[in-house]
Order: sequence, then C-alpha cells, then structure tokens
Amino acid sequence: MINFALKYRPKRLNEIIGQSHLLDKEAPLRKLIEAHTMPHAFFYGPPGSGKTTLTRVIATYLERPFYEMNATTLKIDELRKIFKEYQNALQKPLIFIDEIHRLSKNQQEVLLPFMENNAALIIGASTENPYYSLTAAIRSRSHLFKLEALPSKEMLNYLQKIIKLESIVLEKEAESYLVFSSSGDARAMLNLLESAKMVASPITLSILKQIRPHAMQVGSSESESHYELTSAMIKSIRGSDIDASIYYLARLIDGGEPAEFIARRLAILASEDIGNANPPALNLASSTLNIVKHIGYPEARISLSQLVIYLASSPKSNSAYMAINKALKAIEEGAIEPIPSHIKTHAKTYINPHNFGGWVKQSYVTKPFHFYQTQQIGFEKKLFQWHEKITSMHS
Repeated sequence: MINFALKYRPKRLNEIIGQSHLLDKEAPLRKLIEAHTMPHAFFYGPPGSGKTTLTRVIATYLERPFYEMNATTLKIDELRKIFKEYQNALQKPLIFIDEIHRLSKNQQEVLLPFMENNAALIIGASTENPYYSLTAAIRSRSHLFKLEALPSKEMLNYLQKIIKLESIVLEKEAESYLVFSSSGDARAMLNLLESAKMVASPITLSILKQIRPHAMQVGSSESESHYELTSAMIKSIRGSDIDASIYYLARLIDGGEPAEFIARRLAILASEDIGNANPPALNLASSTLNIVKHIGYPEARISLSQLVIYLASSPKSNSAYMAINKALKAIEEGAIEPIPSHIKTHAKTYINPHNFGGWVKQSYVTKPFHFYQTQQIGFEKKLFQWHEKITSMHS
C-alpha cells in the first residue's frame, strides 16, 4: 500500500502548504534559508503542520549531509560520532532531532558546545512550546519558529490535488469532513483518505465517520461554523442562559468537536468571565479538563454538561481579565518603572507586614498604578471587604 503522506510530501520550499508567515518571499526564515545563513533552530507546532517536511527541504536546499533522529531513541554516542566524522569537513551536517522536548537536561547540555562551535546545524521539532521544554542555554543559541495548524482552504486545495492524481471518487460531504476532522494536520488527513480508499469507492461521509468518529484536536483549521458555535456557547454562558449554553454544547459535541478543546475553552471562560466572583469555577473547569482527557466520549459529555450548567449559573465578573489587560497595555506603552530599593532582594529597609499584624503602609512601585477595578459581584465583594479591612487596619 502506497503511503500518501510520504508520496506527496513536499520537496521544495514553494511546495510547502501553509506557514506563509515563515515562508513568504519576504519572511525572515525564508531569507535565512536562501542566503545559506540558517541558524540553529527549533520548530514547534501541532502534529502534521510540516515541521519534519520543512527541515528535510532545508537540508536539500542547503545541500548538507542530513541525519534524522528522534529524542526518544537518541544516543549521545551517536551524536558524538557524527560530530567527530565531520570535525574537519568544510560542509557541516544538518542534524534533525524530532520530539526534542523529550531530551533530558543532561542531553541538552551535551549539544551546547557543538552548537556553540557550529560543529553541525541543529534543528529540532516539537509539539510542545520550547520556551518551557528547552533550557535557557539551548534557546539562547538558537531561533524558535512556530508553525501553525494548516488553514482549511490550503488543506482542501492539497486534498483535491491528490484526489485528482489518485483518481479517487468521494462525496462532497466526505471531502469537507476529511479537512475539518483533521484539524490542520495534513498527515492525518491523507492517512484517513488512504484508509477510506481501501474500504469503499466512492468514499462516503459514513465510511469516514466509522474510521474516525470524532474530530482530532482542534487547531486553526476548524470551520467557521465551529468558531461560531463555540462563540455562541461562550456568549450564552456569559449571559447566564443555561438551556442555550447546553444547546450549543450539544451542537459542538454532535459536530465532532473534541471534548478537550471544549473543556479548554470553558476553562478560559472560568477566569475571563467569572473570575473571583466565584473562584471555585476555575477549579471545576480544571478538574473537567483533566477528566475529559482521560475518559473521552461518550462519558465526557456529562462532565462538560455539569461544568456548563455551573458556569452559566455563576455570578459573572471580568475584573481580573480587565486588570491584566490594562497592566500589559501600560507596559507595552513604556511604563517600565524601577523596583523600589527597599523591596529588592536582601534589602535591609524592607518592612515585613507580618511584624505589624499583617499589613503596614509601604510603597511597592515607584509610580502608583490603578489597573484593578472590583465589580463587587459574588465572592469578589467579600475579597473587596477583606482588602478594605486589611489596608485600613493602621491607617
């Protein structure tokens, strides 16, 4: 059986779909590649977005010896052997390490001197954010590039091209489901197409749903209707309409939306729209997100329903959301104030509130700010009363 994902893997920069922010003619990464000045780099993004493909194309373009490894099976001795082999070579190899977030801290440290001396061009790929999974030392010696889930339109064009080349017959609804349910993952889309082709012709929506009953993790490729349904659910919860909230939840579930995606959206809402008006909302959202990761459908629908009803019934406040937005905007506009000397590390003039019954008058910024505005809704009113009582104790 021919593997479509391998057969139709792009081999040139212009053949790569998506990632226009990285590969347009004027994009920095494209210019670095074409100028043969490619630095050590780490590509991160969702599965099937083209991280491995892009690296292979770069290796071909730069005409470098290419070594492809996976962090789960990588042996440091193998790396040292490669570095030694090319020690005196004019053309250094390109070493690609997939799932690089799985490298231990010690393994990452082994790479440092070779990256520093340019003994090889190191490119890593990960589905996880390297700002958290890689050490600061590794990051300082490389550039980080984020790949996005492939847009629906480009996925569809890619699919139609392959359908034509392979003379595959499929229903229009099946074509749409192939794109949507793959959630920006080109490899997953082609794998589903390949399996369905072996089952029946023409390929129907029913066949596809039997092979893949639910959409995969949602990325930016989700259709507009799913964006709209998610928005409708969020706005219904914000408006405390329980039945409307449950209706849109059911629409999302029926449409194949992953339980984990829905739970993530609800966790965001718990902070953004409820916040300290009902702090346990965030705890329940966090628990629900953890639960649906492990149980999946159909049982996950019950946990999601419970959470939606709880959130719709909760008092609403966006005070925390507004406060952090105001603070970030102030910083972006240049409000970078020096830290007062008396609250710096090891400051001898710092006054500890615990020595004064829990509060003492003292400045913590050189310039006063006013970002937080309580709405005194639900538990937020109690927090306001606590704060007022604490700060007025010795005034």
